[in-house]
Order: sequence, then C-alpha cells, then structure tokens
Amino acid sequence: MEKRRLKFIIPTMVIVAVTAIFMLGKYYADVPSNHKVLIVISATLLSGVLAHGLFPHDDEEVPDPKPTNNINKKGK
Repeated sequence: MEKRRLKFIIPTMVIVAVTAIFMLGKYYADVPSNHKVLIVISATLLSGVLAHGLFPHDDEEVPDPKPTNNINKKGK
C-alpha cells in the first residue's frame, strides 16, 4: 500500500473509532460491552475499507518508452 494513501486511511479509522466509542458510551448505555466492542471494531474496519477504495492512490510512475523512429541517421 502506498504511504500517501495510508496518510488518509489511518486518521479516518481513528476518527471513526473515537466517534463510535463516544456515541456508544453516551447515547447507547444499555448496549452490552461486548457488543460495543464488536460495533467499534466493525465500524473501524469498514471505514478503512471504504477509505481505501475512495481515496486517491498513486499510479506507478512508468518511464516513457524510448522513441523508435530514427528519421535522421547520421553517417548514411
């Protein structure tokens, strides 16, 4: 994976995890703890997969091929 793409994916996953923990703790206190953990892990992984697909990636820089047309051959 490219380093540039990871600069977008990792912070996105962290933001989703922190937000999920905050919202589950504050608004959904009646949800069991083991379910909260599963929800946070699932949300974090899903956001990472979506970010991987949506954020731009660097194409491999392939050098231009050498020109093959030799119009002016010197010496002939």
